[in-house]
Amino acid sequence: MLAAYGAPGPAAADEGGVSFWLPGTFGSLAAVPREVGWAMNTVYYHTSVSASGAVAAARQITIGGLDRTVNVSLDAKLKSDVDLLLLNPTYTFATPVLGGQLTIGMTAIAGRNHSTLDGIITAGVPGFDVSRAGSLSSTVEGFGDLYPMAALRWNMGYNNFMTYVTGDIPVGAYNSRRLANLGIGHGAIDGGAGYTYFNPQSGLEFSAVSGLTYNFTNESTGYRSGIDWHLDWGASKFLTKQLQIGAVGYVYQQLTADSGALPILGDNKSRVAAVGPQIGYMFPIAGQQGYLNLKGYYEFEADRRPSGWNTWLTFSISSAPPAPAPTARMATK
Repeated sequence: MLAAYGAPGPAAADEGGVSFWLPGTFGSLAAVPREVGWAMNTVYYHTSVSASGAVAAARQITIGGLDRTVNVSLDAKLKSDVDLLLLNPTYTFATPVLGGQLTIGMTAIAGRNHSTLDGIITAGVPGFDVSRAGSLSSTVEGFGDLYPMAALRWNMGYNNFMTYVTGDIPVGAYNSRRLANLGIGHGAIDGGAGYTYFNPQSGLEFSAVSGLTYNFTNESTGYRSGIDWHLDWGASKFLTKQLQIGAVGYVYQQLTADSGALPILGDNKSRVAAVGPQIGYMFPIAGQQGYLNLKGYYEFEADRRPSGWNTWLTFSISSAPPAPAPTARMATK
């Protein structure tokens, strides 16, 4: 089976509403072992999100180069529409590692981010006030950061377990004075563990993967995002051996406060949750195994973070599973 997941990419939380982890990265069958050999996962990701208050204030002060000690009164709204193509080649080794199956990979991102900021911001220091009003728009097209990943998976009947480690290599299009970016401007390390229950006879499946992100300092801004916790889950039923339907969701919560944040933001701990439908289909293609999955998320309970909706269209191709061994037939008269 294939795990219905994409790869880490830019999302929204922490500094100025942008974080390393992309909620929804893992989904159904995440911990099920892969077929040995090369695989290619291609994901088209679209999101439309908006935010106001503290998130919009932080972004406008950063791109405007205002002093972080100012007092801010804000009536503004931030909106972003992002289209990304995630390319994630992986290789799964035949030789066991710690009794499990090792998969390594690297994700590259290309895409477009269009963001706007509308409203009025007033920044005040003793004896001096400055106000800015109107609309600011920014569009960037290009490449994002690189995201290496390694994962170990174990199978025990219907129960499957995994652990993973990934990170951010900050080489993508990023400018702290620009409203829209495709990179996050700093490195990060993320690791976690997951579980999948899968019964091929009943077709029932449930997966959950949880992890923590440790962020390094953004040298361009002197800002360091806190430690983030995330949980991605998926549940589905295979109506046939090829067709599955189900639901997906995630929870994202910042555990520790940022350093370098604006005083008006306080601890600046962000959170969000989401849920939505999914449909998947497996099929043979040129002697390989293909997998197509469409899932969508509606976000709610957002705090200190842009929120809205996002969709993922995943196409994966990997080695076909080995054919079952022929059974011997007894000769009878």
